[in-house]
Amino acid sequence: MVFINNTRSIEKNVGRSALLEDFRNSHLPNLTLQDLTRHIVEFSQDQHGSRFIQQKLERATDEEKQLVFNEVIGHAYQLMTDVFGNYVIQKFFEFGTTQQKQALAQTIRGSVLDLALQMYGCRVIQKALESIPADLQKEIVRELDGHVLNCVKDQNGNHVVQKCIECIEPSALQFIINAFQGQVHSLSTHPYGCRVIQRILEHCNPEQTASILQELHTHTEALVQDQYGNYVVQHVLEHGRPEDKTKIIRMVRGKVLDLSQHKFASNVVERCITQAMRSERSMLIEEVCNYPESALYTMMKDQYANYVVQKMIEVAESQQRKLLLVRIRPHVNALRRFTYGKHILAKLDKYMNTGTKSSTAPITTTILTSSPLSANSVNNATNNPGLNVNSSPLPTSCGLNKSNDSAAEMSANIDSSDSSTDIASNTNSNSFEITDKKY
Repeated sequence: MVFINNTRSIEKNVGRSALLEDFRNSHLPNLTLQDLTRHIVEFSQDQHGSRFIQQKLERATDEEKQLVFNEVIGHAYQLMTDVFGNYVIQKFFEFGTTQQKQALAQTIRGSVLDLALQMYGCRVIQKALESIPADLQKEIVRELDGHVLNCVKDQNGNHVVQKCIECIEPSALQFIINAFQGQVHSLSTHPYGCRVIQRILEHCNPEQTASILQELHTHTEALVQDQYGNYVVQHVLEHGRPEDKTKIIRMVRGKVLDLSQHKFASNVVERCITQAMRSERSMLIEEVCNYPESALYTMMKDQYANYVVQKMIEVAESQQRKLLLVRIRPHVNALRRFTYGKHILAKLDKYMNTGTKSSTAPITTTILTSSPLSANSVNNATNNPGLNVNSSPLPTSCGLNKSNDSAAEMSANIDSSDSSTDIASNTNSNSFEITDKKY
């Protein structure tokens, strides 16, 4: 046994078989699955042994798979909850025969809740739900009835609930919807609950989501200012029905200045601008343009609100973009002194010069040297066909980036580059869905 600082054991060979020792010491380069007879469970619970079995199972014959399976099935629960063994079970759900997958699924029954809340077992449950027939899926998920909120608020269990929603037909998930009644606000402001709410809105039928949305709309103003709730509101804006988007935008109207200066609510204001209907977007931009100049200046140099102004410049139609330019013009020199102000000027350079190939001077230089423009002259001007309405690309997903896995555990999973890693890494998957460059 080797110790670091006399306290932390990093290697333990007590109880290891001679076969496993020889394998770990690279003395058996031609080892096969047949050679592991009566040692499958031991190898599965070893970092290097587990990786070896996983690799072999991907290309194994049915006979070889059955040889391994015969030893695994009697120790299935033990391996499902093991740091390295869980990967071997996952491989069987991925590459095993239909009979082997169903037999393993039967061993899960009666232990679904315990496995769902366990760090490694939750991954096996997720992989099983992706791989087994609908009737077995329903049998497994029924064991969570009465324990939904416990699972949703658990760092492991929430992933299982999400996977249930993604893989199982909505009619079998009504008990999850029922558990959320009266809990939507508290779950939307929960680091794990907010994810599950989003999965429900994505995958459940309109009759089921109606009650969720009704509760959400009751608490929209509070949710947009919450570090987790704002992601749920953004999700509705991006994927929801037009009438639900409109309700959120109505709440934001009249509060753009205040909400734009809020770390979390500013994300929602941006999403409103990009997802609003044309008339709604115009009203939001006009609200900003009609502010006193000092208010717009405050937004442009604010660490959060400046992104709202940038977004308006991006998606505004020609006339509105010109009006924004007029409102910004008096502040050009001052904005150059602020990091966020420079971002505003860069946006104007990009979008106001679009389609004017002969222009070589930045628009901010033009603003300073050209004759004054009035708001009325802008409003009466004809549209410039060279000014395009540009919407920004959808943001990529973000994660908590908190993993409970050790380096050794992660290296035991051979699927480090594919989608199965998300399941194996547990807390790295999914998260709050929308990345914001402010953070």
